[in-house]
Amino acid sequence: MPTIKPVSDLRNYSELLKEVDHTGTIYLTRNGAGAYAIMPIREADEYERLKALHGLLTDLDRAKRRAENEGWIDEEEIDKVMGL
Repeated sequence: MPTIKPVSDLRNYSELLKEVDHTGTIYLTRNGAGAYAIMPIREADEYERLKALHGLLTDLDRAKRRAENEGWIDEEEIDKVMGL
């Protein structure tokens, strides 16, 4: 269950950060709507890693579909294009 708090709780940021250390991500609201998230660095790093992985897999899938539609390039043609 996510921890949700009003942004005004930042007035006591040291207590809020202790809770982040204990529970993980805390979501802050402004006027009742989600506004910010405070998370430990390890979670932010994992999020960035997963975002990069998603981008890579999306690009690979797009390239595979294009190759299936337009045809694959053989190794000799790649060497020629790359000047090897």
